[in-house]
Amino acid sequence: MNRSIRFSIILILTLLFASISCASEDVPKRILRGNYQLVYNKLPKSVDNAADMFKEGIFYGRLRFNSFLYNWEKENTTQNSHKAFGLGGSLIYKSATFENFNFTTGLYYSQGFFDNGKDPVGLLKPAKDLVSRYDYLNNGDKSMAVLGQAYVSYMGIPKTGLHVGRQLVDTFYARANDTKMLPNTFDGVVVQTKIIPDTDVKVAYLTKEKLRDHTTSHSVLMYDDSDAAKHSSWNGNDDTVMHKGLSYTNLKAAGVSTDAPLITGDIRNKSFDNTVLSASFYKVNELLSQTMIEANYKIKLSNFDIIPGIRYIKQFDNGAGEIGGASYNGNLAGLSGANGGYKDASSLDSQMIAARLLASYDNYRINIGYSNVLDEADLITPWRGFPTVGYTRSMARYNWMANTKSYRIQFAKGINSKGVYRDVFMLFSFLHTDADETKGYFDENFYYAGFVQNIPSMIDLQWRLRFGYADTKEIDADNLDARFEVNYLF
Repeated sequence: MNRSIRFSIILILTLLFASISCASEDVPKRILRGNYQLVYNKLPKSVDNAADMFKEGIFYGRLRFNSFLYNWEKENTTQNSHKAFGLGGSLIYKSATFENFNFTTGLYYSQGFFDNGKDPVGLLKPAKDLVSRYDYLNNGDKSMAVLGQAYVSYMGIPKTGLHVGRQLVDTFYARANDTKMLPNTFDGVVVQTKIIPDTDVKVAYLTKEKLRDHTTSHSVLMYDDSDAAKHSSWNGNDDTVMHKGLSYTNLKAAGVSTDAPLITGDIRNKSFDNTVLSASFYKVNELLSQTMIEANYKIKLSNFDIIPGIRYIKQFDNGAGEIGGASYNGNLAGLSGANGGYKDASSLDSQMIAARLLASYDNYRINIGYSNVLDEADLITPWRGFPTVGYTRSMARYNWMANTKSYRIQFAKGINSKGVYRDVFMLFSFLHTDADETKGYFDENFYYAGFVQNIPSMIDLQWRLRFGYADTKEIDADNLDARFEVNYLF
């Protein structure tokens, strides 16, 4: 019996044993919302001695099953229709709090199942996150076992938490995005505070990142082209929208650090009636920075609410444009014109404007959204935080390239703030993206349908079914992305 299968059996038996021991609880310790956010209903208490930190801590378990079917209109050397599935889970331990200190650890595991002969790992689309492509091609390993969380928290400052170590980070620009098997995690320091009235503030200093299909941490903003023979690019920041021009080779040649930290933060204010004001930022020294401001205003009518919202993003080129260029592809060769369709091929200064209108009635919601990335440069945000989220972001759609306009209408039924969907939660959307073909992008209509339900007789067991169909203007590129998953929390 090989190591990965043996580890799978041990983990699943451990998690099942833990689930049996917790089965008598009436209130779920955690719930999983439709947006994949885990919410802890039960947390460890404060204790009077160090020994009780461990004794009064709480384990949180999760078993996961994910399956993927991806079908291309026409297959070729870069487009391969495929199917794959994975099994795994996580075991998280939160200690009790002693003298304002506590700690959290989290183990995560994924075992991927696919036929590399028929479905090459390099051509997997969403299913790639079941495995580490780097580990598979170098070691033949179809499993991932990682320490995803290991951090200490200090809660001694009023209305403030300080978290140091490896952790899940959720800000506008950096997110856990735990939609597959392993979350996106960061090493660093995060401070959250509500010390300012009606205001939430979160600031993070993040030195390393580990993307969802990796087993080791890496630089937050470097594409690793240092060893093509060993597929090093799949062991650095290889996010779909990572700026490939910000490579190890290019950064070294420019004399810029290949390991600069990501500094990011959010502020959210509710001082004004029915109004939410938000601002976010990120900065990577000597390369890039970005700011976002947003305002949403709730209009309360007799039977429903209307919420108009606007968002503005400004990207500042602090040296990255000269190193990697205006396109996140990092290569303008073969594109239209001398500058590949960009007005200034060596500048990453850019902007985005977006607007939306939300209408809510009972547990129904309609979201009509628009976004426009100006004809300057691509927006660079490869940390699983999406600039168009809530406006024109749909499953696996990246629509923040230069000179791209997007329009989306979304309908939801079964909105539930508690995150327990005894009745089926349904989400449907239509997205039209008007892209700039001269820059190598293309127009697209994208149709999405998603369903979520907690089994009424077993509310800790939840299933999800999602479909996305892309009708593109690119030849033979139409595709179907179908996903089915099961989550069991205990």
